[in-house]
Amino acid sequence: MSSKMEQKEAHQTNGVVLPIVAGTIDCLSSPDQEQLVESTEFLGPDGEGVEVVVLESRANAKGVREEDALLENGSQSNESDDTSTDRGPEPASPFKETSFSIGLQVLFPFLLAGFGTVAAGMVLDIVQHWDVFKRVTEVFILVPALLGLKGNLEMTLASRLSTAANIGQIDSPKELWRMITGNMALIQVQATVVGFLASIAAVIFGWIPDGHFSIGHAILLCASSVATAFIASLLLGMIMIGVIIGSRKMGINPDNVATPIAASLGDLITLALLSGISWGLYKELDSKAYVNPLVCAFFVALLPLWIIIAKRNPATREVLYSGWEPVIIAMAISSVGGLILDKTVSDPNFAGMAVFTPVINGVGGNLVAVQASRISTYLHMSGVPGESSEVAPRKCPSPCSTFFSSDLNSRSARVLFLLVVPGHLVFLYTISSMQGGHTTLTLIFIVFYMTAALLQVLILLYIADWMVHWMWGRGLDPDNFSIPYLTALGDLLGTGLLALSFHILWLIGDRDTDVGD
Repeated sequence: MSSKMEQKEAHQTNGVVLPIVAGTIDCLSSPDQEQLVESTEFLGPDGEGVEVVVLESRANAKGVREEDALLENGSQSNESDDTSTDRGPEPASPFKETSFSIGLQVLFPFLLAGFGTVAAGMVLDIVQHWDVFKRVTEVFILVPALLGLKGNLEMTLASRLSTAANIGQIDSPKELWRMITGNMALIQVQATVVGFLASIAAVIFGWIPDGHFSIGHAILLCASSVATAFIASLLLGMIMIGVIIGSRKMGINPDNVATPIAASLGDLITLALLSGISWGLYKELDSKAYVNPLVCAFFVALLPLWIIIAKRNPATREVLYSGWEPVIIAMAISSVGGLILDKTVSDPNFAGMAVFTPVINGVGGNLVAVQASRISTYLHMSGVPGESSEVAPRKCPSPCSTFFSSDLNSRSARVLFLLVVPGHLVFLYTISSMQGGHTTLTLIFIVFYMTAALLQVLILLYIADWMVHWMWGRGLDPDNFSIPYLTALGDLLGTGLLALSFHILWLIGDRDTDVGD
């Protein structure tokens, strides 16, 4: 085969045209270029080896964003031996999906996540009668904030890794290990800080209405919140990494399954840990007062270690410095939902709030996280954040374009919205069956509950369409910034709309809807 190099085709990665050349390569690197991503040998027609080399050039984006670090090693692709030179092989894309295939991939993780929220609701219905929840009612304020931590951390992690998986950035074992260590250290830093801030918010929100403050209860809330956030994030982070690697190997789009599975065990694990840890620390509050401060000090002392590990990885260094705004604001939004829960869960007119709140919040957050992750991946396939692109309009979209247009994201929004009613019917029936005589679901209650759930998801999907594109146009990576806001809004909308539904039912006298009396 001639040694003259022949340019075969060009692929576009991260907004940069990358040449693919075949032949003998002597020297292709320069100070302005990255290293070769992949070199693969194929057997040519004359029996000689043909080397296909994929080159990469560093993208010059606005600022250095976390996703730039994820993408700095370029896109990996393989070419098969094709005699036709008119059309090269299309890059692997998760977007060749029909409505049926989207629904089929989302359905099982959605149901699994829903049953996880049902289990969390059942746990909350039981533990609300424990002494620690009765004596230290601010623990209820922690519930949405810590359950929302999966939206702040685990779902954001899942979205980042799903995007990286879809563009081939975790196929290399070395790069995969760097991703795992950097991201696990990062979420431990975020979990510790957010858990600490959530306890402060719970103390403030609990003190404002009553004007009562207890230093012992404040330290108890801090220790319970930090320990719960740390352990839950560690467990869920490892589960997420396994799910994304497994789905990648099975040929399933990680965007469709990663975030729902993150939520399926997230609510249950987090709530079980919060209940158990707060109960154990409450028992030691009087006899061993030093235990709670020691727990706080232990987890805070680990922060420097996680910071050092996260700073060594370029994929997480930028998030470590700039990724705090969404998680902190999202925690504050979820805490407002927790305040609503704290004021309604003990009111007999709102009996059932403890059971249904994790369900409606979890389902809404799961569905909007899937949509946000899909839109983000779609945008990343076309360029880098901040670039002007036809697929990233900056104007506020109309509801018709969000739900009724022919593009793929609109199709997935319709599929996700149609899952709300059948999914909630299954979850309501499950709750009714597990509660036995404690749960009576009337037709009017189901109508009001479904109205609240549909309105919540409708609003969230529309906001996701606008927010992801708006953040992309502003040069912000939606994988890091959008999902925390969206899941926190899901918590606030779900809790508020559910409380409104219960209040209306009480006003019209539908007392057969009492749950857990």
